[in-house]
Amino acid sequence: VPLQASGGGLVQPGGSLRLSCAASGGTFSAYSMAWFRQTPGKEREFVAAYTRNRGIRYHADSVKGRFTISRDNAKNTLYLQMTSLKPEDTAVYFCAASPLGLITSEVRRENNYDYWGQGTQVTVSS
Repeated sequence: VPLQASGGGLVQPGGSLRLSCAASGGTFSAYSMAWFRQTPGKEREFVAAYTRNRGIRYHADSVKGRFTISRDNAKNTLYLQMTSLKPEDTAVYFCAASPLGLITSEVRRENNYDYWGQGTQVTVSS
């Protein structure tokens, strides 16, 4: 399923952004969805996931309480609401989709996701 991420930009520390990931084709509700992020020279890092079926949400400890993942199946769109942003949140953010009903031990592994968006840059700086 093709994915298109958007909503990134430059924001000051403490600010907020909302990322969107639009899916085209396929049945969006049939996919477990996730956000990952990556900075130069580092591996891609899990940020948050929203499983299909049971609709369980997961957030990385580093963003828990500040970021919230959500989805609107009617609009075929995944969101990531980011608040209290920190400079260390600066990264390229990717959305990803898996046709599987992922369980807790699986949601954080990027190789469980078959489809990826192109990434959107988030820069947190004063």
